[in-house]
Amino acid sequence: MSLEERYRVAHILKLVRLGQMSVREALLSYPKDIKDESLIASYHALIHYEADEELRLRDNSYKEEQDDYLEFLSYTLERGEDLPQNIIDNYKKYYDSAPILHEKSLKGFLKGFWKNINVRD
Repeated sequence: MSLEERYRVAHILKLVRLGQMSVREALLSYPKDIKDESLIASYHALIHYEADEELRLRDNSYKEEQDDYLEFLSYTLERGEDLPQNIIDNYKKYYDSAPILHEKSLKGFLKGFWKNINVRD
């Protein structure tokens, strides 16, 4: 666990919540090759936030709920704390379908390459 990475992700989540950064930009600026379960769960929370964009536009109470959720994630990470285990566990089922991005290096390429080779239908 890196406190620096947690602070960075907390800031990214705040910018998304405030509409100052798109989710796409947030995902591209996310730390690469992370192992921190709290940061991996937050990454998937951003993906789900993006997927629910139309619903947030139609349902103001749902928008508030999702914004509060991002704020909670951000606040928790900013304090350097782990996310609650139930949140981490909830996102584990999505890890294979949307893996964390790898560094743009030979090592990062090989990680992604071997991951894709091992994908089974």
